[in-house]
Amino acid sequence: MALILGIDNGLTVTKAVIFDEGGHVLSTARRRVAQSMPRPRHVERDMDDLWAQTAAAIAEAVAGCGRPAGDIAAVAATAHGDGLYLLDGDARPLGPGILSLDSRAGDIAQGWQDDGTAQRALDRTGQMPHASAPSAILAWIRNHEPERFARIGHVLACKDWLTFRLSGRIGTDLTEASTSFTDVRTQGFAPDIPAIFGVTIPLPEIALPDQVVGHVTDAAARLTGLSEGTPVVAGLHDVTASALGSGGYGAGTVAIVAGTYSINETVTAQPLSDPRWFCRNGISMGEWNAMSISPASAANYDWFLDTLCAVEGRQAQDRGGALHAEIIPEIEAALAQPSSAIFHPYLFGSPHGPTASGAFFGLRGWQDRGHMLRAVIEGIAFNHRHHVDALRHGFQPQVARLTGGISRSPVFAQLFADVLAMPVTVTATDEAAAWGAALCAGSGVGLFASPRHDPRDLDAVTTRFSPDPDRSAQMAERYAVFTELNDALRPIWPRLEALQGPR
Repeated sequence: MALILGIDNGLTVTKAVIFDEGGHVLSTARRRVAQSMPRPRHVERDMDDLWAQTAAAIAEAVAGCGRPAGDIAAVAATAHGDGLYLLDGDARPLGPGILSLDSRAGDIAQGWQDDGTAQRALDRTGQMPHASAPSAILAWIRNHEPERFARIGHVLACKDWLTFRLSGRIGTDLTEASTSFTDVRTQGFAPDIPAIFGVTIPLPEIALPDQVVGHVTDAAARLTGLSEGTPVVAGLHDVTASALGSGGYGAGTVAIVAGTYSINETVTAQPLSDPRWFCRNGISMGEWNAMSISPASAANYDWFLDTLCAVEGRQAQDRGGALHAEIIPEIEAALAQPSSAIFHPYLFGSPHGPTASGAFFGLRGWQDRGHMLRAVIEGIAFNHRHHVDALRHGFQPQVARLTGGISRSPVFAQLFADVLAMPVTVTATDEAAAWGAALCAGSGVGLFASPRHDPRDLDAVTTRFSPDPDRSAQMAERYAVFTELNDALRPIWPRLEALQGPR
């Protein structure tokens, strides 16, 4: 049985996962990739270190899979979308990679909203530009780092940089290409689109996500333990990879990733544009992904545990446990009681503009940590509902497929079903994005008929959570208050933001 390597690079961790062609994990290796924040709103990483850590993770996974490297039939990568990874004319990193959490270009994106540029972009590209869009970041570099801008030789996404280091191929794939500069109807680059944003840049070659674009070079083989000549497939954007790997990629299903970002997407056969979602390319020509997203999901829960429960977290580790598992009964107890506590999960961003911020409302002295945690989890689910409701306005998803760390808890999965008032399914896939990349790799070398032909018995590894009518009614009432608070705070958020000084 052949093996497949899927690489998944997130915002803090890069992973290498080796699967057999039945979808079973043989080995997994992780490495942290350091972020730097040299100035407020700047979130960066060293591109050479990213490759070094990824190569080390691959080497560990290859060594630990129990099979020779020659059994690996193909490799493909996925990684965080948006942001920017620039190369100069000699294909060397042109400064640090810029992550999708970066918001230095927020004022530029807001200016485009005000002057009509964003609407022109929506008409041509299927999406409104935002702070971490390549278009906005490139415009910021043009304005603030003109010497760097003049030296741009290649504009890539994160996973394209990894593919280049593996194979020497400079290019991108269909899904990643559509972050800023593709015509929403033709799905290819159009020469007039960069001019909408006032930039002139070289655009990379586009391949299908399951297209073989090169082979592992001798230099990459020596670093990773892979066999020289192993086919390298183009790969795909991690939002799409997660949906594909969880079995949630398709019309009628809204795929939800509750991670750093609140990601909600559904597949459509028509390029339907709306300011509330990105209309981006799917994994094949003639299909699109409608993505409604914001940086406002489970990172808020992690922040609460890391910041306010750090001592308990270390104690749980000393006992060989995990605070996340031990704290669930507190949340269950709070869910069983009435509560006035509401939380806005906007610690790292929101769908309501760059000045929206996180906050607790309705706290009372007799409430405890469980009530606050309940409010945090509900707030995360409410923000996902904001996005899912937008998609329901344009499409007809009947079921949600939930992935992300918090999806492993039945309590949280049931809460999502009650908040969304729709069935929620969870697939037992620990590495959904890596498996999505591996499906593309396997398709590229003929192991699968297409990336959609998941060899697993998805029914056997899927748990379904149906909404409880009474709980859904309660959650609808709470969601209404959550939404009214958003509306009431819109004029106040900019004043709060001004208190921390200039950007």
